[in-house]
Amino acid sequence: MIKKALITGGAGFIGSHLAQQLLDEGYEVTALDNLFTGTKVNIYGLLENPRFTFMLHDVTQPFWGQFDEIYNLACPASPIHYQRNPVETIRTSFMGVMNVLELALKTKARVLHASTSEIYGDPAVHPQPETYWGNVNTIGIRSCYDEGKRAAETLCADYFREHGVDIRMVRIFNTYGPHMHPQDGRVISNFIMQALHDQDITLYGDGSQTRSFQYIDDLIRAFRAYMKLEPDVIRKFIHEHNLPVPVINTGNPGEYTIKQLAEETLRQIPESKSKIIYEPLPKDDPKRRKPDITLAKSLLRWSPSVALPDGLAKTIAYFRGV
Repeated sequence: MIKKALITGGAGFIGSHLAQQLLDEGYEVTALDNLFTGTKVNIYGLLENPRFTFMLHDVTQPFWGQFDEIYNLACPASPIHYQRNPVETIRTSFMGVMNVLELALKTKARVLHASTSEIYGDPAVHPQPETYWGNVNTIGIRSCYDEGKRAAETLCADYFREHGVDIRMVRIFNTYGPHMHPQDGRVISNFIMQALHDQDITLYGDGSQTRSFQYIDDLIRAFRAYMKLEPDVIRKFIHEHNLPVPVINTGNPGEYTIKQLAEETLRQIPESKSKIIYEPLPKDDPKRRKPDITLAKSLLRWSPSVALPDGLAKTIAYFRGV
């Protein structure tokens, strides 16, 4: 029997890659998206596949369907987008996941919820394990996303404990690759677009803040490995590791300064006339961000395999054609 999957946010950067992977595995795939940040350009190549369906719908409004697996990816994920409409961002995080969980409760679907490393805030612990509660600002300009995602995790945890919904949560660290929005305001897309257009590359602060960059293919492998595990395996694992609910980090623990990223971007775009300039650090911008992926390695037998220079080359090739 053909399995059916729903991807909320299915026309987005991550959702479109996941849809392709599931189709390659023989699934019937429904991509639900309101196109706030997603775009049909990402899924044009999928529309002719008879096992693919696109549904124009806002995840904050209830919806229905019978699916074996639901991947909840719907939410603006870059500051320039989630700060543009902060109330809608937190509504999407909270109401969207509630609608997903209610559907899963009624239909017994398995759910993967895409959380984020932003729930750790500006971390005082390095690297960040799943047991770290975070260092967050509840009323800052980034809080609509950070706190929205934290509230979404609370809902997932309570539906897991109270109703037994088969939920798996993934805290995603910086992820990049083809299909990123060229104006999404994230550091890799910013640097590539600035370099390709001979604009100055903007570093905030002194460029010493660090990030860990995960290529999209590695994230999709983690998603699929997680969703293939049976519930009894999940429950045994969280019991053995003293976790209250199934939640893991995914990311690439290779740590780079923002200045190193800028320099590598210019090295791979040798024709660029861009120069590196410096501006003040934005408010609440984390100083260091690096995942502890010990649990993902143990549970999923997974680790990232794409090094930053290699993934960056593929991403630059994509943006050259945008």
